[in-house]
Amino acid sequence: MQYRAETTSLVGFVQQIACCYLRHGYWWYVTGYIPDRKDPELVDRKLITKYEIDVSESTRSRRKRLGRANLQYIRHDRLFVLLATKGEHVFFEDEQKSVRDIRRIPLSYCGYAISYRAGGRTQKGHRDPKWHAHVAMERQQYLALRDHFVELAGRRSADDIATMFQRLPFEPYAPVRRQQLNILRAVNRRRKQSGRETIPASVLRLKRRIVKPFEQLESKAERSEYQRSR
Repeated sequence: MQYRAETTSLVGFVQQIACCYLRHGYWWYVTGYIPDRKDPELVDRKLITKYEIDVSESTRSRRKRLGRANLQYIRHDRLFVLLATKGEHVFFEDEQKSVRDIRRIPLSYCGYAISYRAGGRTQKGHRDPKWHAHVAMERQQYLALRDHFVELAGRRSADDIATMFQRLPFEPYAPVRRQQLNILRAVNRRRKQSGRETIPASVLRLKRRIVKPFEQLESKAERSEYQRSR
């Protein structure tokens, strides 16, 4: 099967990195942006070939046993990311000035901040020894949204504010849900001060979509929608 690199949605791009690559140890990364004058698919093939990314699972397992790194490549629109596991690889030599550890420096894209963190507390209050993917709104994005919602909280109707929450474009991963709840609390504080009715948490979308990141867009309607989103 041909190596799949281009995700057909932002949702799929974030999901593939957070839910697939990070849990398998692809923690070192570099990002790049393909100029308009270049064909993204040609760049894809060039980098996949250069770093021998399109290999079988057995080859990846063998490399891991030998202490060599494995790589993944993913792209959304013109933004691409190369991710690597621990080990020896020419990638670390070529990109030594640009490589970042996603456990320390989140990958920021389209308002998202994707990282990998040690667990906090379990529901029983015990420390979670496992590491987890952490998908949140990028801090500046979160603060701007909070300020915008609070500014309108004392002037707009409850229905208008509820619609604004429902139209937020961020998938509700756990950290995103916490951020949205924080915004809602700030909104309700302002609404109470203005003598307006508060807004229930039920307006928030709490279940994220599960998508096929590399699924081809078959219909003309889907293609048109995708082009508009770009």
